[in-house]
Formats: sequence, C-alpha cells, structure tokens
Amino acid sequence: MHRSGPLSSKAADEVDRTAAAAMGKQRPSQSQQVSREVCSGGGPECQQGSKIQLSRVMRPDDANIKGNIHGGIILKMIEEAGGIVGTRHCNTLNGDRCWVALVRVEKTEFLFPVFIGEVVHVSAEITYTSKHSLEVQVKVVAENILTGTKKLANKAALWYVPCSLQNADKILEVPPITYANAEREEEGRKRYEAQKIERHETKARLEEAMPPPPNPEDAPKERHTVGFSQSSLIHLVGPSDCTIDDYVYGGVTMKLMDEVAGIVSARHCNTNIVTASVDAINFHRKIRKGCVVTVTGRLTFVSNKSMEIEVLVDAASLVNEEKGRYRAVSAFFTFISLDKDNKPLPVPPLKIEGEDEQRRFEEGKARYLQNKAKRLADKERQQ
Repeated sequence: MHRSGPLSSKAADEVDRTAAAAMGKQRPSQSQQVSREVCSGGGPECQQGSKIQLSRVMRPDDANIKGNIHGGIILKMIEEAGGIVGTRHCNTLNGDRCWVALVRVEKTEFLFPVFIGEVVHVSAEITYTSKHSLEVQVKVVAENILTGTKKLANKAALWYVPCSLQNADKILEVPPITYANAEREEEGRKRYEAQKIERHETKARLEEAMPPPPNPEDAPKERHTVGFSQSSLIHLVGPSDCTIDDYVYGGVTMKLMDEVAGIVSARHCNTNIVTASVDAINFHRKIRKGCVVTVTGRLTFVSNKSMEIEVLVDAASLVNEEKGRYRAVSAFFTFISLDKDNKPLPVPPLKIEGEDEQRRFEEGKARYLQNKAKRLADKERQQ
C-alpha cells in the first residue's frame, strides 16, 4: 500500500485493528453498497439494478444569461439516467450484449425552474417491461445546498428498446421485472399500449417537409410571424455524441431540440424564456455517427402566456448522399416568458399567414386546451 508519509504509532495501531476486524467480518463491496442504496425503499418490485440516481451541481455553462438552467440540460440528464438503468437491466441475462435505444419520451412538465449552484438529483426506475421494450420513470429533484431546501423540478417517463451490439437493427428481449401487485402490471400494460398507438400515429403524419429557414439576404419577415422566429441548427454528429455502438444518445438530440425551441421563443417575445413542458418526443429512426442533423423549430400556437414550438429533427449521411435525408425525431415544446422576478409575462400574439399555419394553430390550440383540462383535473384529484 502506498503511503504519503510515516504513520504515528497510534495511527498504525488503529490501522492494524481495522485490518483485523476486516478479517473477521468482510465488508460489503462498493458495488454491493451501491446496489442496496439504489434499491432502498423500493418495495417488493425493486430488483438489483432496477433503480439508479445521478447527481451533479448546475454550472454557469448549463444556464441561459439569466441563470435559469436550460431545459435541454435536464432532458439530457434524464435520458442519461434512463439509458444507464435500462442498459444495465437488459444485460442481466446471458446472451447478446446490448444497449438501449430511446424511442419515446412521454409529455414532460417542468414544474419549477432550476438555477446555477443547485444540485440536481435524477432518480430513474424501471416500472414496466414488455417483450421488447421497457418503461423508465424519472424524477428530478433540485436541492439548494446552502439552505437544504428541495423541490421536485421534473418528472418524465421514457421508453427504450434493447439493440444488439452485434447488429443494431436486431431488437432483443427484455428481462421481466417483478411487480408489487397485479394492478401495477396492468397499469403499465395500458401505458405501453397507449404509447405504441400514439407513436405510430405520430410517425404517419410527420412526412411533410419542414420549409427551410429564412435566408438572411431575403427581405426581413414581419415580427411575430411564424417565418420571423423559425430557426434551425445544423450539427455534425461526432464520437462524443454517441453510444459505444456509434448511434446518437437521445439526450444529445433532446438538448439540441430544446436549444432551437428556446431560440424560436426568444425571437418571438424578446424576453427571458424557459421550458415549461414537452409533449411526447418520438424517436422515429436512429442517427448514426457522421450524420448531419438539421434541427428546425417553428411556432404553431401562442396563448396569452405560453408558446408551442414544433421541433423536427432530420438526418442525412455526410459521406453517403444516396441514403437521403430522413425524419428522425419530432416533438412539441412549450415555453413561457418571464420577467426579472421569474413571473410569467404575456406573450405577443402570433400573426397567422396562410391555411397551413392556421391549421397548425388550431391543432396547437386543441392540444393546449386538452393539457389545461388535464392539469385542472389532476389538481382537483390531489385536493
């Protein structure tokens, strides 16, 4: 054992006593300690490796200029926790080694803003498994380490499928979990069936191409129109964006999507903006290392104090143009405008131009009213 300096006789005696005690009673390994901590309080359905918690302090480069942590940073942490617990679980059986690919994130509410200096704790737990997919539910708690106060900042449900490391197109079977009771299993099965239907419906209606962003050389668009705020980011997928199988992490894509949605909403209202919620994020196709992704956002609906932004991710191989460009991910983000005290501000109305924009506005309004009714119903049940 390497020592930085000589021990005193008293310290040496203490080391000898500790070593002797260890000979009589073997201390649990670090991995065993972690397993117990991960599963503590989990109830009968908790299995080794079915839970995990990640924590880190929020830094200035995680935030906007007002000190609010970007929603994309939180989404990336959520996916990292879900990916770890899902991959670990799916490799508990003998057979092909695999990694889990994110295929869907259910509607996610950003309950409270997170600020620089707070510690974010992300807890992920596998709550349902089908033959070829698994659901991971995640909670995000922000802690002010100066005062000890904690707040539930976010909750999310993610769906993954295990892909073989030998063949990324091969979907493997998921090891089953043990449920606390039959009701828990049935609730999970209903969630599974519902998301599967919605995912297929979303994919079917998202074939329309997103128009290119305005050319800076063209005449400027009128303020508060869809064309004025529409924005795109172009990103070359590198090794640091990818899993060990050279496919993009879902969290990396979600972070880019949140950035684009933030640019769109900031251009529309010219104030401090934060992510309020994200409707279901659907991952239609994988994105491989070396692809160029184009992430485009446009306003679809504006209420008195919120903005809905449709964000679409298209991918294309940089070296093989014959494969063509394809739609990889889609989602609707909702942003709100804040004043200096982080209170919601009114949002400028959206100026509609053309039948397509009017149709998307009405569809967005329907989603807004549906989500508002659901929030009110949930609030009444909790009272």
